[in-house]
Amino acid sequence: MSAIIFPGQGSQYLNMSMDFNDNFDAASRVFQEIEDITHINLRKIISENPSDNLNQTNFTQITIFAASMSIYKTLLYEFGLEILKPEIFLGHSLGEYSALVAGNFINIAEASDLIKKRGELMHSSIQPNFSGMAAVIGKSADFIDEVIKKNKLEIVIANDNSPMQVVVSGLIEEINSSEKIFSENGIKRYVKLNVSAAFHSAFMNDAQNKLTYEIDKINFENANQPIISNYDSQINTDLNKIIYALKNQMANRVKWTESIKKLEETKITQIIEIGPGKVLSGLISRITKKFDIKSIDKIEDLKKIN
Repeated sequence: MSAIIFPGQGSQYLNMSMDFNDNFDAASRVFQEIEDITHINLRKIISENPSDNLNQTNFTQITIFAASMSIYKTLLYEFGLEILKPEIFLGHSLGEYSALVAGNFINIAEASDLIKKRGELMHSSIQPNFSGMAAVIGKSADFIDEVIKKNKLEIVIANDNSPMQVVVSGLIEEINSSEKIFSENGIKRYVKLNVSAAFHSAFMNDAQNKLTYEIDKINFENANQPIISNYDSQINTDLNKIIYALKNQMANRVKWTESIKKLEETKITQIIEIGPGKVLSGLISRITKKFDIKSIDKIEDLKKIN
């Protein structure tokens, strides 16, 4: 039994999924559909990266979604999804939208429109260089929470990625000043991230409210397919709970460690990461050794599922 997972922002790289686009009709059809809906030349951004668009949130999110879906649809239509035996879907932040498409709660067209708006809202939500994020390496979320509370730091945990990697969000000045405090508390690595704002924090409240208005326009399908949501790290099949979690995702913590721990409680034995990069596979290997983890990022990875 398998869980299928999808990556989020930060997994992008030049030419991601272009080998699928060039060799499989299913993949190129996905790109064409999303390009028609968004009026963005995604394949040019991915292959040429003009003006560094690939690393700008308003373009990054929709390109990652297109790359992930092109690979997923190739597996579905060219090979038959039954070979994967998927039982549960989940994604990291942006990747949750891919999970909802794979779980048949929403179609590609509707998801593309939402993700384009999500990226634009997050990109424009706050003035540049006003807020930011940093990865804190070497300690758990509980430890980081304790340091934050004890020192009254004006930052929050944005991503609980693994027992050894946490991402924090806050004002740039707070992100900068917190580095010394963490160092004094035994943190060896504190990496400031190249992002435009403090994602998954209260700085996203306005953008989240605006996106909620857009989510309310969507006619979601009650697919009765298990989804583990970032917001509550619970296995949900109830459509109302899944939509509620999606609405609250942008301004709240990504509970990735908790989500994988929840997956440990199931009969899942294999996790398949579909989309650019292998970031999630690496994180999961630091959380648990229970699962056989595979990643499908390039055509040569297809042999892993035969």
